[in-house]
Amino acid sequence: MYNPQLNSHGELAHLLTIEGLPARVLRQILDRAAEYVTAGEQGVKKHNDLAGKSVFNLFFENSTRTRTTFEIAQKRLSADVFSLNISASSTAKGETLLDTIHNLEAMGADMFVVRHSESGAPFLIARHVRPGVAVVNAGDGRHAHPTQALLDMYTIRHYKGDFQNLTVAIVGDILHSRVARSQIHALTTLGCPEVRVIAPKTLLPRDVEQMGVRVFHDLDEGLRGVDVVVALRLQNERMNGALLPSANEFNKYYGLNEARLALAKPDAIVMHPGPMNRGVEIDTPVADGKQAVILNQVTFGIAVRMAVTSILSGARA
Repeated sequence: MYNPQLNSHGELAHLLTIEGLPARVLRQILDRAAEYVTAGEQGVKKHNDLAGKSVFNLFFENSTRTRTTFEIAQKRLSADVFSLNISASSTAKGETLLDTIHNLEAMGADMFVVRHSESGAPFLIARHVRPGVAVVNAGDGRHAHPTQALLDMYTIRHYKGDFQNLTVAIVGDILHSRVARSQIHALTTLGCPEVRVIAPKTLLPRDVEQMGVRVFHDLDEGLRGVDVVVALRLQNERMNGALLPSANEFNKYYGLNEARLALAKPDAIVMHPGPMNRGVEIDTPVADGKQAVILNQVTFGIAVRMAVTSILSGARA
């Protein structure tokens, strides 16, 4: 089956979504990231993998972790990095997205990292860039966030090893979460035997069971015996209408606290893609507790984004 993310040799040409990518490609990224982590532990932070390459970061939505870790990753690989202030660019004057892209291509762009509120925007760009220019989806609407899912997979593999014997629970606003969708695709592709989603019915996609997950509406039941817990924030900016009575009500029934975490395995890890809303989806003692690996996710995110951009640039191919 044709996949626009892969070239004729089955190699990664763009990273737009986890869906449809073979496990070997995901493992290639995780293995390359592990090399960068090891190098960093040995004091080597600077690499020449992207030397002479021009990377343009186009963030049409606000971002802290994703944008900053991409920039750090690109600079550690010696790329020429250009992060556009979209509000001050010609798009604010009515220039179309593709016109912006073609003008940046004319300036010598080799790669675009794109975050956009419209699902499918990175796919549109990937279809219209010239051959050899790579596109990375840094989050599009409610659709996908592949590099977040990959850094989460790296974190899980780092602490838990093989995916084959794990039970992973994703808790919260599944309906509006591009992260959750990407995580589910990544986990199932990598062989995780049980992925649970825990949420009220109003915060679950209609087709969620078709994605190969077990659905729970009771948090206590869903957390029993799991190896990994991923908490998601309520994405109020993407909600239309009142899907929940209040944030306090959500915390009462679905907030991750110490008592509920005790239902998971004693060595379970707690993850969160950020930004966190403490006292809503996760309580502070859990977020700052010994089982939380949330800040480690951010650190690993640099290595994973280094791996993605390095592979897309053809470095060491």
